[in-house]
Amino acid sequence: MELQAVIEKRRSCRAYLEREVPVEEIRECVEAARLAPSACNKQPWRFIAVKDANLRMRICLEAILPGIQMGWLEQAPVLMVLCMKKKLLTHILAPLLSGIHYEYIDIGIAGEHFVLAAEERGLGTCWIGWINVVRMRKILNLPLNETPVSLISLGYPAENPEPRPRLELDEILEIR
Repeated sequence: MELQAVIEKRRSCRAYLEREVPVEEIRECVEAARLAPSACNKQPWRFIAVKDANLRMRICLEAILPGIQMGWLEQAPVLMVLCMKKKLLTHILAPLLSGIHYEYIDIGIAGEHFVLAAEERGLGTCWIGWINVVRMRKILNLPLNETPVSLISLGYPAENPEPRPRLELDEILEIR
């Protein structure tokens, strides 16, 4: 698929088939993420592919913040946990001077590389930022220098939703 076609086809998937995602497919999507650019090339991302059903259920029951119904998340055969590993100069000191948290930009770029690679392979994804960081860290036994930032559900889509409305180009682009 050409890149523009992949971008236009990608939707947030909230219904998955009961079909295992091969490890090689996961590795290829993470390989695309690995090649993402990052501030000072610090590559703060870490990906944890949670395939174990019991561990996925624990995440769904204990590490998702209350208030938003996400029962569909339990159907996803893989939960990708995006973690951040900060570097002193780029991710701690630089934001004090600039006010910009480069590590979140970097994670976003890598995550988007991941979801586009998944779409190209016929896999559905959905970004989830509504997580309890403390509980997620405990469930996954993460070291203190790795912070879970978001989840991406991953699997073969059981539906093909219509595109959601987007702002018109003229509403978001200003050329000076």
